[in-house]
Amino acid sequence: MESTYWNYVPYPVLYKIFQHLTAKELLIAGEVCKLWYETSRDNFLWKDLFFQIFLVDRSIPVLPGNSWYEEYKRLCYNIPIVQTENLQDHGDQVLHVSFSHNGKYFATCSKDGYVMVWKSKYPAKIKYIRNMKYFKWKYTQYSQFNESDTLLLVSGVHFGTTNSTSGEIAVFSLDGFELQCRVVNKPYDIFGTWYSDQYLLSGDLHWLAHLVSSSHLWLNKASQEAESELVPITHCLFRFYNRNASSIRSIMIANCLPNSENVDSNTDGNNYLDVQEGTSSQRGNPLSHNDIKWIPCQDNKKATYNPQYETANKEFPHPIWYNADYRKVETETKMEETTNSDEDMDVGEKPIEESDDEGSDTSSETDRCVSNDKYLIFTTGFKTYTPHQIGFKRIKPFKFPKTIDPGPSLKERIILFEQRKEQMKSGSPPPDPDWLDFEQVADKFDKIDHLIDLHGHIVGMGLSPDHRYLYVNSRSWPENYMISNPLNPPPIAQEIDIHVIDLVTLKQVGKMLRAHKAFTPNNECFFIFLDVSNEYIASGAEDKHGYLWDRHYGACLAKFPHTDVVNSVAFNPKDRDMLVTTSDDNTIKIWRSMEKIKSLGLNAADFPKGIELRKGGDKTQNKRFQR
Repeated sequence: MESTYWNYVPYPVLYKIFQHLTAKELLIAGEVCKLWYETSRDNFLWKDLFFQIFLVDRSIPVLPGNSWYEEYKRLCYNIPIVQTENLQDHGDQVLHVSFSHNGKYFATCSKDGYVMVWKSKYPAKIKYIRNMKYFKWKYTQYSQFNESDTLLLVSGVHFGTTNSTSGEIAVFSLDGFELQCRVVNKPYDIFGTWYSDQYLLSGDLHWLAHLVSSSHLWLNKASQEAESELVPITHCLFRFYNRNASSIRSIMIANCLPNSENVDSNTDGNNYLDVQEGTSSQRGNPLSHNDIKWIPCQDNKKATYNPQYETANKEFPHPIWYNADYRKVETETKMEETTNSDEDMDVGEKPIEESDDEGSDTSSETDRCVSNDKYLIFTTGFKTYTPHQIGFKRIKPFKFPKTIDPGPSLKERIILFEQRKEQMKSGSPPPDPDWLDFEQVADKFDKIDHLIDLHGHIVGMGLSPDHRYLYVNSRSWPENYMISNPLNPPPIAQEIDIHVIDLVTLKQVGKMLRAHKAFTPNNECFFIFLDVSNEYIASGAEDKHGYLWDRHYGACLAKFPHTDVVNSVAFNPKDRDMLVTTSDDNTIKIWRSMEKIKSLGLNAADFPKGIELRKGGDKTQNKRFQR
């Protein structure tokens, strides 16, 4: 640029001028000269732009360790927004997607009866395919890799009557996709989960009386070959009492953090932690929380609602709001990470040889899998059969039994049998327990440590990578709705809310209201899976879109279009720039960031994009950030 008076404009004057520029214009101005570059990178300029463009509440501080310019760039350039692949190998609705811990593979389940394992490296290619119809399954519904990424758990639904709840879990090795074990799983929407690298949990349901049942959770060895009939391969971990036709569903395991000691005992189902506010009763499926303006302040009182959302809420989905407790923990965690940054190690990328060696040492794995406390987290009910509560049960360290107790000998069993016959003849047989009276049979069941009632149908759960927070998708019930018949659950909202629960305090620290849609009635409601990464949250929805939020700011950043219900989403745990969505339109879509597109040597203009939810966002801005 030729020497002009603009080179000598005082910084305050230049700053005032730059306040009226867009992000695109600021980036262009920064190429003029050194003074203009320094002014164009002013942190306060980008702070104002950030709040204007992303509609973030101004009380939220910048992510610790980053500048406002870096955060603006991240939310414009580093979010997965470009659809690089549209995989159509499944022949029916794709219900679930999950990633391996090393980020190299992801698995998809479908109503076509197949589970497919894909390589996540661009372009995604199929590594293995398994036809689960060989197992007489109606469809596959859920999959999960074990800790060492050597085994894959696949959950399926049996063929049967319309009201059948029977399912099964199969475990396959990723080396040749050989079957390792098969276990019963009832109801099938327990899904199953890995307890450790070589052990998994499954469920079983036993009806005891009218509307009363017992849920048994079983710990199973992933490899069920045994040298002796006295070597156990299963162990009944818990037995829970179910009322009003409810049951244990959608189980998951979380590692207990060192200070998570305040779990309240709750056995009668009455000491609930109410964490949701309702609306007035409406006919049909009501709109959820139409009149609620929930923004926790530093003093945990309600603040005025962000006025930008009052005018723009039709275009921009509502954000996730966090309270002061969440912000305090987040700040402390970031400061600790910064202090220990030189000591950080990436333990996720283990050589295949190391994983195989660990998996082969079953005796050491037996000791290792039970050496630390864990949370069993599950959905259940109390007022009706639809899952409206989250249950927590702490699993203390224990050792898997090495031998099966053979029980009474044949001679002892004959003696017991003769004694029972004599009792029957004398007319005084032992009375059967009254299963409807919980107080009478309570000693036969395990106590649930803590229950959280969300006053709505829970349709999805996801853990943060550090297992500190539980994110929950739910569809709320009308406020003060009286349930007269447990078989007739209340009508539910047409929108899905997100609740954030701190697993140390077991209290709600965040909430998102009415952002993504669901239309299925309560008696047919199915899971809408969500996923959480270090930086983002994503969820499916029945409005034919997936959704993406930023974890720190809570802002909804993008929508991912499909032509039917989006059932599941998953982040690559080793690549923040990659997201996968699956849908009832039979497709799997892979989304990558603009930064990843550039690193792959691709042209973003050659691929379709998702819908970016920010004011004034355009493709030119993203291109400018690539310089």
